Amino acid sequence: MASFLERHSLAVAIAAVAVAALRIGAAYPETGLTWDEPAHVACGLEYLAQHVYRYETQHPPLARAMAAAGPYLEGVRPQGVADMYQEGVAMVYSKAHPGRTLTLMRLGILPFFFLACLVIHVWARHLFGNAVASLATALFTLLPPVLAHAGLATTDMALAACLSAAFLSLLLWAERPTWTRSLLLGAVTALALLSKFTTLGFLPAAAVLALMAHAAVERPTRQRLLTLAKERAPRLALAIAAGGLVIWAAYWFSFGKVPGWSISLPAPELFDGVRSAFQHNAGGHLEYFLGEVRRTGWWYYFPVVLAVKTPIAFLLLTGVGAWVCFAKRKQTVYWLPPAFSLGILLPSMTSHVNIGVRHILPVFAGFSIVAALGVSRLMAGRWTAIAAGVLVLWMAVSGALAHPDYLAYFNELAGDRPERILVDSDLDWGQDTVRLARRLRQLGANGVSYTTLNLLDDRLRAWPGFPPVKPINPLKPAEGWTAVGPTLWLVRQYGLDHRYANLEPWFAYLKPVEKVGATYLYYVRPGSIPPELR
Repeated sequence: MASFLERHSLAVAIAAVAVAALRIGAAYPETGLTWDEPAHVACGLEYLAQHVYRYETQHPPLARAMAAAGPYLEGVRPQGVADMYQEGVAMVYSKAHPGRTLTLMRLGILPFFFLACLVIHVWARHLFGNAVASLATALFTLLPPVLAHAGLATTDMALAACLSAAFLSLLLWAERPTWTRSLLLGAVTALALLSKFTTLGFLPAAAVLALMAHAAVERPTRQRLLTLAKERAPRLALAIAAGGLVIWAAYWFSFGKVPGWSISLPAPELFDGVRSAFQHNAGGHLEYFLGEVRRTGWWYYFPVVLAVKTPIAFLLLTGVGAWVCFAKRKQTVYWLPPAFSLGILLPSMTSHVNIGVRHILPVFAGFSIVAALGVSRLMAGRWTAIAAGVLVLWMAVSGALAHPDYLAYFNELAGDRPERILVDSDLDWGQDTVRLARRLRQLGANGVSYTTLNLLDDRLRAWPGFPPVKPINPLKPAEGWTAVGPTLWLVRQYGLDHRYANLEPWFAYLKPVEKVGATYLYYVRPGSIPPELR
C-alpha cells in the first residue's frame, strides 16, 4: 500500500477531493439557510455591486465576496435594507428560486476547500513524501466539520485554506527566502488576513512555535540568528509591502478616517474591522456549553469541542502521529504540523467567543498531516496495518452516516443528546428548515409553531415550503405541531433568556414525537389544553 501511494499520490488525492466535493454539493439542497449566511452575502454583494464595505467590517471581505459572486452574476443586487441579516434574506428571496441562489452562494466557498486540500498535499509531500501527502489529503476530506463548513457561505473555510497556505509559504520562505517567495509570502498572508482577523493571532503564534522548535533542535547561536535576520530583512520588507498592497487593493484602495479614531489611513475598513473584532472578543458572546450559559467563554471549550466533533478514529490516528513526531523530535520537520495546529488551538483557549469548532477549523490541516504520519507508521507492520485500515474505514463510515448533516456531526463520545454538550453552529444553526418543511408536509401539518432567526412566516412558506408558521411562545402551549431548535431553547429559552431560574418553556415537560436533524418535533392534540393555559 505504501508503494502504491508513493507512485499514485496525486491521483489518490484528486480522487479523495473529488468524492468530497460531490458530497459537499449533494448536501446543498438538504441544508437550509443558516443564520450567518445572509449577513455574509449582504456584505459581499455590497462590496461587489457598490465597491464599498460598510455593512459590517468585523469580518474581512474575501470569503464574502466569493460567496456573493455567483448571485451577483445571476443578477442579484442589494435591496437597501438597513439590517445586514434581513438584507441578505431579501437578496436570497429576490429571485424566483431562493434555493438556487443559496447554492450559488455556497459554490463560491468551494474553491477554498480545493485550496486547503492542495496546501495540505504540497506541504506533506514537501516534508514527508508522496505517501503521507496522499494520506493527509484523504483524511482531511473525510472530516465532517471540514465538509460542513466547506459547504456553507461563511468565512471559516476561507480561513482554513488561506491560513494554511500562509504558514506553508512562511516555511518555504524560511528555507530559501528568494524574492519570488517573499512576494508569495506577502500575498498569501494578506489573503489569510482578508479571510478572517483571527489570522493576527493564529499565524504569529504558529510561527513562534515553529521557530522555538527549530531553535530547540538546531540550537543556533545568537550571532547566527542576528546574521540571518539582517540577511532576510530586505526580503521580509518586500513581503510586508506586497501584503499591504494586496490588502489595500482588496478594500478598493480606500482612504479615510477610521471610525472611532482621529486619524485617516489607507483601508480604514480594515482597522475598523480589527477594532470591532477585539471589542467582540472583549464583550464576549452569549453561549451554551455543558449545561451552562455565559458570555465570557471557557478555557477548555475548544479542546472539548475537538474531542466530540472529530471522528474518534481520526483522534486515535492523530495520537499515533503525535507519538511519531515525538520519536522523531530531533528533526525539525516533525515539529511543524503540530506547531501550526497548536498555534491555533492555544490562543483560541483565551477567547471569549465560544460558538463553534468552525472558529478553529484550520487545526485540521496540521492534524491531518500528523494523522497521516500515524497511518504511515502503522502501515509498516502487518497487524498494525490492519488496525490502520480499520481506523480509516471507521472514520469514513462515521462521516458518511452523517450525510447530509455534517454540521451536526458528533462522534460516539457525545451520546444521543449532543445538545447537552454544545449547540449553535456545532449542532443547530438553522440548517434544518428544508428537511423540516418536507417532514411537516409528509405529516399533513396545516400549521406549526416555530421560531428561527432571520426567517418569518412569509419567507418560510415561500421556500422551503412550510405550512403557516407562528412564533413559539415559551409560556403558552400551542396545539398541533411545534418545532423546537436546541440553540434558541438552551441559549435564550425562546425569549425567557434564563431570567427565571425555575421556569422552563412548556415543551420542556413533554416528550418529543421525533427529531428532524437537530430539531425536536412536539405534537399537542387539539382540544387537550385546559382553557386557562390557552
